[in-house]
Amino acid sequence: MTKNVPAKNEAGGLKLRWEKTKQYFISVYNELKKVHWPDRRQLVAYTGVVLVAVTIVALIIWVFDSGLSFLITKLFEAFA
Repeated sequence: MTKNVPAKNEAGGLKLRWEKTKQYFISVYNELKKVHWPDRRQLVAYTGVVLVAVTIVALIIWVFDSGLSFLITKLFEAFA
């Protein structure tokens, strides 16, 4: 047996969607007010830590890549 479901009113659906979107952005704004934003000194310090960490990881990857490249080159020279 089928139920008779009324079709959604397009204007009502659009209005409901607008209200939900508006409520979403209000909630986002309220959550952003709770965030602890760093001051300039902290931001510079955190940026420095990230740059140093990225540099160290990049150097480690470069050393391993160069080492493996050297080993593979020597293996190809030995067996080719």
